[in-house]
Amino acid sequence: MHWLYLILAGCCECGFTTCLKLSEGLTKLGWALAFVLLSIISFGLLTLAAQKISLGTAYAVWTGIGAAGTAIIGIVWFKDPATFWRLFFLAGLIGCIIGLKIVSPEKE
Repeated sequence: MHWLYLILAGCCECGFTTCLKLSEGLTKLGWALAFVLLSIISFGLLTLAAQKISLGTAYAVWTGIGAAGTAIIGIVWFKDPATFWRLFFLAGLIGCIIGLKIVSPEKE
């Protein structure tokens, strides 16, 4: 269950970074409020996940999901460049996130 919390926290991180961009410097109230709400949810879920997953692993996976997801959102919705090397390193990042899940036992 704690890994699900962590994955959802990472997805909310993707959401809050996207809302931050769409808020145009927090000047668009709706997107700014969505940024704040998703940030609170993301940190809350990360806190729950870290109760059973080591803090270092939880933080690395959370930031990894956020970084990879936000880069993919940038490519798909904001037309950021999708160069070979960019996709290559994103695939490596995703592979590292999966690797951390495989080798990380939950705390008792």
